Amino acid sequence: MSRWEPNARGRLAQAALDLYQERGFEQTTVTEIAERAGLTERTFFRYFADKREVLFGDQTMLEEIYASAIANAPASAAPIDAVATALETVVPVFQERHKLVRQRQAVIAANPGLQERELLKGALLTSAIAEALRRRGVIDPAASLAAEVGVIAFKMAYAHWVSTPDEQDLSQLIRESLNQIRVMIAGQ
Repeated sequence: MSRWEPNARGRLAQAALDLYQERGFEQTTVTEIAERAGLTERTFFRYFADKREVLFGDQTMLEEIYASAIANAPASAAPIDAVATALETVVPVFQERHKLVRQRQAVIAANPGLQERELLKGALLTSAIAEALRRRGVIDPAASLAAEVGVIAFKMAYAHWVSTPDEQDLSQLIRESLNQIRVMIAGQ
């Protein structure tokens, strides 16, 4: 495979995920990832700060998608409905890469340090969602609660979606999770 073929970032990410699953995250080096992708170490560092960023590099993009979707939600939308809109807006990012997302999750599940990083990522996304709600004029604690509930619903749906080999509709799973939370809160 030539170094000049397109999609260097995607090739590096796939090579890294394959190696993490074969050898383990800790045992895999950046040099091995670059070699597997048919690229150089220098090219790896153009796209990723370190080998963890292969797994967590989309953080900023997700925050931007959530913030934009919340900002563009109808003015009449309740905070939780604006969050639901944002959650569904991000679905295509995951849906188009179902196999890679499942592979990523397996690597994270096998490494406590990566699990910790995943929790931090979730906390940062929750903060970004709450801040986007505040910019809409939603005050706390409503902004923080809506963000937390939304992220919990997403985590529930995502865990189910990523654990099943057949690709289900992630949007539907998110709606079902939100509905379960609404029913639970209503005490029914």
